[in-house]
Amino acid sequence: MGRSWVLPMIVAGFAALGIAMLGGTITDLGPWYQGLAKPDWTPPNYVFPMAWTAIFALAAIAAVRTWVAAPNARAADTVVGLFALNGFLNILWSLMFFRMQRPDWAFAELLLLWLSVAALIVVCRRYSRFAAAALVPYIVWVSIAGALNWSIVELNGPF
Repeated sequence: MGRSWVLPMIVAGFAALGIAMLGGTITDLGPWYQGLAKPDWTPPNYVFPMAWTAIFALAAIAAVRTWVAAPNARAADTVVGLFALNGFLNILWSLMFFRMQRPDWAFAELLLLWLSVAALIVVCRRYSRFAAAALVPYIVWVSIAGALNWSIVELNGPF
C-alpha cells in the first residue's frame, strides 16, 4: 500500500468499526428474538458476528480501493456517499428488526439494503474489479439474511 492509502484506510476502518459497533449495540438476542420461530437452516448465533466482521473489513478495503482509483473528486464523493447510505441502511435494519421488533418492516428495508450493496458493486466495478469482488460476500450474506428475515415473518407474523 502506498502512502495515499494510509489515511483513507484508517478512516474507512474506523467507519466500518463504528457501523459494526452501533449495529451490534442495537442487536438484542434476548427473549424476544429467542422466542421467534426460525427455520431449521438458521445459522448459529456465533456465525453472525464473524460474518459481519469479515464483510465490514472487506467493505472498508473495497471503499478505499475504489476511492483511490476514482478518476475525480465527484466520483470519489459518489463512492463515499454510497458507502455512507449503505451503512445507514445496515443500522436501520437492525433498529427495525431488533429494537422495534418489526421483522416485516425490516424485510422491506432489507430490500433497499440489498439494492445499495448491488449499487456499490456496480459503481466500484467501474474503478476496481477487486473492490467489486470484495463486496460479493456482502450481497450473498444480505441475500441469506433476507431469506431468513422473510422466513421469520412467515413463521411468526403478523407483527
